[in-house]
Amino acid sequence: MGAFTVSVIIPAYNSATFIAETLDSVFAQTFPDYEVILINDGSPDTEELEAVLEPYRKRIVYLRQENGGPGKARNNGIRSARGEYVAFLDSDDRMLPEYLETQLALFEKDHSLDLVYSDLLLEGDSPLSGKTFMETCPSQGQATFDAVLTEKCQIPTSAVVARKQALLDAGLFDESLFVVGTEDYDLWLRLAHLGKKIGYQRKILGIRRIHSGALSANQHNMLIAWMHVLKKLDRTL
Repeated sequence: MGAFTVSVIIPAYNSATFIAETLDSVFAQTFPDYEVILINDGSPDTEELEAVLEPYRKRIVYLRQENGGPGKARNNGIRSARGEYVAFLDSDDRMLPEYLETQLALFEKDHSLDLVYSDLLLEGDSPLSGKTFMETCPSQGQATFDAVLTEKCQIPTSAVVARKQALLDAGLFDESLFVVGTEDYDLWLRLAHLGKKIGYQRKILGIRRIHSGALSANQHNMLIAWMHVLKKLDRTL
């Protein structure tokens, strides 16, 4: 089978409720040259998930794995990807139709970029609903290692498009960081530390769903995991 420009990678765990909306948002893209890789991360709702996926099966690459967390699922997707670029999308988030086209335009404008991200609209059962990601988690100045470390630039995974080779060079996601919000933070820091160039735009190109069932809802566990990431990077970098 041939190559694509972009591989859209979607890890799925307890996502049967939202996955059709997520996939529909990808298939509505104005940019046509992409593949969709969906990874079932040992989900307990597999029977329901696969029933929802049935109409999409000819249009996606469907992978199954034992439950290992989103980092492991994304890594499996990256290794299977046939695109030069990789776009990450959580299974309950959505892309706006011009998402891929607008993100790839940044790479065309600046060939030195290795990763780009955009703003997202927040929706769901949260006081933050209706705000944008950058309203609550600003990006200021260049997205250097120091800026990502101190969270002057915060990178939402569902708004990221990156060169596949840059992700491979950085060693992919650390699969031991099981909590959402830490395995991506860890990878972005390692990318920046390698000298990979990160850029962003403030245009809203996607929708991030906030709900009580999200893994990132447990703030206490996330803070512990962030501390683990910082201690790990202090040892390894």
